[in-house]
Amino acid sequence: MSDILRIENVTKRFGRLAAVDGVSFGVPEGSCFGLLGPNGAGKTTTIEIMEGISSPTGGRVLFRDEPIDRRFKAKVGIQFQSTALPEFITVKETLELFSSFYDRPRPMDEVVELCSLADILGRDNRKLSGGQRQRMLLALAIIPMPELVFLDEPTTGLDPQSRRNFWDLIARIKAERTTVVLTTHYMDEAQLLCDRIAIMDRGRILDIDSPDALLEKHFKGVLIRLPYDGCCSDALSGLEGLVMRDDSIELQTEALDRSLKELLAAKVDLTGLSIHKPNLEDLFIKLTGNALRS
Repeated sequence: MSDILRIENVTKRFGRLAAVDGVSFGVPEGSCFGLLGPNGAGKTTTIEIMEGISSPTGGRVLFRDEPIDRRFKAKVGIQFQSTALPEFITVKETLELFSSFYDRPRPMDEVVELCSLADILGRDNRKLSGGQRQRMLLALAIIPMPELVFLDEPTTGLDPQSRRNFWDLIARIKAERTTVVLTTHYMDEAQLLCDRIAIMDRGRILDIDSPDALLEKHFKGVLIRLPYDGCCSDALSGLEGLVMRDDSIELQTEALDRSLKELLAAKVDLTGLSIHKPNLEDLFIKLTGNALRS
């Protein structure tokens, strides 16, 4: 699968601060690519450079092996995290307004069907629910029939059902071979939707690969996690794969029975113990030392 978008040694400086520091990666065509990072990681700045909204201090962005230019903007759709819709007009009127901006817009019936808008076409934009509003914004992003769509935290604040409905819409868009670049604060969302994920912190890419490949690379076996009050630290220090945090301990192990016996031998209280297969949340914390929203 060839890369539709490629970022080569991109840097962005604000005075002495390197918000983006030598970032390079490719976005495979037809895939869903996730860019994840805690607040202040440089993720938003990187996305703005990829979108052509901001210019890099150094490096370059290539779209189909050519530097991005004015023509690039006609081939992308963007759903911003926060967008103001025209007031006092209906969903249908808004779709018609935005369609008039393009020489060859996607047919209206396709937009309505793809984004499940048939039941709200006559509704005033001011009266849309959170999920309806996000479907509407996605519709506006795909009207120009883009080859590449940027979705910036599209499900933040939505209830679980609305989130899942939106995931279905993203899957439909991807099925058309449209490439999706996604930022999200939800690890289950990233693991479900993304074919490839880049984890970013302090302006640099920490690792990049498919979700399964990343988990296989960084974890073996299962994770044992339990509350920790600071006792028995000397006995615990010899346990292989142990990570001690402020209020918990975490043990990565391929020999569950042996590890549990070692914890008991160290006289650790096992109340509150949990055992689970590592997921992207665990990976994110391991690489950055932070939960995603910190």
